[in-house]
Amino acid sequence: MSARARKALAAGAALGLVAMTATYLTEPWEGTVNKAYWDRLGSVWTICTGETLNVKPGMVKTDAECKAMLLSRLENDFHKPLTRCIPGFDNAPLGWQGAMLDEAYNIGVGAACSSTAAKRARAGDFRGSCHAMTWFNRAGGKVIAGLKNRREYGDANRMGELELCLESLK
Repeated sequence: MSARARKALAAGAALGLVAMTATYLTEPWEGTVNKAYWDRLGSVWTICTGETLNVKPGMVKTDAECKAMLLSRLENDFHKPLTRCIPGFDNAPLGWQGAMLDEAYNIGVGAACSSTAAKRARAGDFRGSCHAMTWFNRAGGKVIAGLKNRREYGDANRMGELELCLESLK
């Protein structure tokens, strides 16, 4: 097991799924910007750690507000719906849960719940589900290097969803 995956899984056991996902996947990949900015790719106002809900031009948040917002949204708006659309979600391998939660935050709950990754998980095929998550690596119809890295094995500084997902199946 890679050292960074081992560290994330240990943190997940100690801190909980949402904290692990926020710390090891979502925050490193989304980054945190305290002042609202126009995301040209998504054509939406964004703040903090990729937050787009109710964001208005000129908004400013502290680091603590951004962290609280992320944890609340991951738990209430992403984790809870995933537990409804994927029976047994909370009993699945922790790394798989974290990867699926991060992916849902990035692509939306609807897309995550109707994805092949969710279908494979519902069938008990977590390895296949991990690999299916990597298919969400495009924006504007093109493979984006950052999304490819996020979905797979990350880069020198950040873990990828597939990396964490597969390590938890060993």
